Amino acid sequence: MAEAIIKGLLSSKIVAGSDVHVSDVDVKRLEILKNTLSVSVYSDNNSVAKASEIIVLSVKPQNMAQVVKDIELAEGKLAVSIAAGITLGFFEKVFPGRAIVRAMPNNPALVGAAVTAIAKGKNVNAHQLEQARKIFNSVGKVVETEEKYMDAVTGLSGSGPAYVYLMIEALMEAGVAQGLDQKTARELAVQTVAGAAKTAGESKESMKELREMVTSPGGTTIEGLKVLEKFKFKQALIEAVTAAAKKSKKLSQ
Repeated sequence: MAEAIIKGLLSSKIVAGSDVHVSDVDVKRLEILKNTLSVSVYSDNNSVAKASEIIVLSVKPQNMAQVVKDIELAEGKLAVSIAAGITLGFFEKVFPGRAIVRAMPNNPALVGAAVTAIAKGKNVNAHQLEQARKIFNSVGKVVETEEKYMDAVTGLSGSGPAYVYLMIEALMEAGVAQGLDQKTARELAVQTVAGAAKTAGESKESMKELREMVTSPGGTTIEGLKVLEKFKFKQALIEAVTAAAKKSKKLSQ
């Protein structure tokens, strides 16, 4: 995710490579980033914190406690965390009086099509919030929300791409089972999902109304929907989002 954000910032010309400072425990990874993106690399986290005005904490939740011990967040600087489940309260205890933004981007940041929810801490000013917006606008869209909704965001949009990829995988396998070659099945499945998402995003109709447009009485689609209803497809997705949200909440405890 950190690499996707860096690439988004560079391609949007928000910053130059020389303005980006990166640390990682993997020395080989640092060399790759240095050579491909022309960023400055460091072997320790605090060097990045000292060199940067905005520090993006892009680590796994279970590693965050150690990482924050390694860095000093000077007054006037902004820290942005993308770790699931780690609360603003946690950071405000570690960095009292400092500006913290919590963010939840998702996997489509890899192609500049992410949606990121951000929640600001109590010490974040308007300029700093706009800086956070610019970072994530470089990889997609940004939605501002209250922190109390971040676990729901994690379950829906943070984990959601995995559910969609699983659906595409299933559509492909079904297409192949019906005689299509793998390449054609993939193209059809991917574009079907992409087209449906674009229609949903641009149409004024509700999801129910759009679904009914495709569903002719006595036709093929209704037969497929009967099967999805039989196996509780809709309920399964609801429960998947709920389970992921609960896990996010558990990580914060």
